[in-house]
Amino acid sequence: MKIEMLINSKYSEPKGLIRKAFAPALLLAFVCLLITPSQGSESNKIKLKPEKSAMTELDLKIWNDPEFKERFAESYMAESEVEPRVTKSEREVIMEIMDLISDDKMNKAAEMLKDEITEASSAVFDFTLANIHFQNEELEKAIKPYKNAVEKFPRFRRAWKNLALIHFRMKNHKKAAEAFTKYLELGGKDSISFGLLGFCYSSMGKSVSAESAYRMAILLDPETLDWKMGLARSFFRQERFGAAAALCGKLIENNPGRPDLWLLQANAYIGQNKPLEAAEVFEFVDHLGESTADTLNMLGDIYVNEKLYDMAAKSYARAMKKNPDENLERAIYSAKVLSARAAMDETKQLIKEIQKLYADKMKDKTKKELLKIQARIAVAEGEGKQEVEVLKKIVELDPLDGEALILLGQNSARNGNDEQAIFYFERAAKIEGFEADAKLRHGQLLVRNGQYKKALPLLKRAQTLQPQENVQKYLEQVERIAKQR
Repeated sequence: MKIEMLINSKYSEPKGLIRKAFAPALLLAFVCLLITPSQGSESNKIKLKPEKSAMTELDLKIWNDPEFKERFAESYMAESEVEPRVTKSEREVIMEIMDLISDDKMNKAAEMLKDEITEASSAVFDFTLANIHFQNEELEKAIKPYKNAVEKFPRFRRAWKNLALIHFRMKNHKKAAEAFTKYLELGGKDSISFGLLGFCYSSMGKSVSAESAYRMAILLDPETLDWKMGLARSFFRQERFGAAAALCGKLIENNPGRPDLWLLQANAYIGQNKPLEAAEVFEFVDHLGESTADTLNMLGDIYVNEKLYDMAAKSYARAMKKNPDENLERAIYSAKVLSARAAMDETKQLIKEIQKLYADKMKDKTKKELLKIQARIAVAEGEGKQEVEVLKKIVELDPLDGEALILLGQNSARNGNDEQAIFYFERAAKIEGFEADAKLRHGQLLVRNGQYKKALPLLKRAQTLQPQENVQKYLEQVERIAKQR
């Protein structure tokens, strides 16, 4: 039985970097509004020639697209025109607002701005009001004035950036990506915007775009680890596990104490079908004291697949102790996994740990699951009496447990107590979902006793409820023998 390994790729948002992006004082921002923007430099463009099989320029519909025409018209404007202009009177108002902000009278500055904002007023007023809300952590209130600012002046680059940061802080990654993209189209080129855009694309499942954004962030800022980890995760989500593992290895050399890097590398090894390398990394993370229930359960799964059952049981036991309130169900599953692999000693060891840790917390349903595992162990080890005792406990907990009743019937039949076996089979047949199996077992018992004609109705009913090719062949054989008798 192959165990599915869940690869955990959680990644927390680099919140501190958002504050870094918003760190410059508002006062400096206002001064920038009063300075004539500097001339932008025109970037060199490479002329791309379409291949012969590609569409020709005349085939492209973009030439008639309204958005293209609008963008082309904007090309007549200087690239430096990414800040709205202000009139002389608006400039005087801004100076008053600057004084209020420098005196830390934010609320009064906000009220003054609200009085000045009209449909015809400069986008600078809306932007400034939004900035005040942003600085006061009033994120919802900041959205509308930022939107108003970019509607009044669509090329307002700083407004697009701050709107993107707001959406990012509010975990609206789709809208954040749209705003970051607009900011970058207008000439923005800082590493934080590229990095956060990469995070947005990653959360949206656009791993290739995320990779491109993270690469740009690293190009501008090769020191920030977040962007490199984002790039590694983008490799991972593209199933480029070799590239992810290699990059993690390089990052670990400089950051050996970062468990998230080790875990990402371990998951990459799993993706490469290198389970033992992954196990080695998981063990090291546990040595660092940074393992979780998920990583230890995954480690146990690896050991099971490698038939290292003793180590698997120990890993499972450590996992359930990490967070006992949430790991009981997974611990039961782990015990089933070990018993299915016939690792009976290790299963009993894990069951003891489960009973010790959850003695007073298990509900009847959970107790019944454990008892069924113990019953299977008893059968495998030839402990018939112990099997019966366990099964009877199950029936006491749940008289309608058809599986336990059928197992009791089979045990009675093996021990020659046919009357008791039939009693259990008939009880099980009355329970929904177990009639077919119960009647099949009942019929097989009668056939063994030579009661072929009496067995036929039971076998036919079982086959009608749950058709199976092997049962059909068995039924035909019984019918032939019955006709000869």
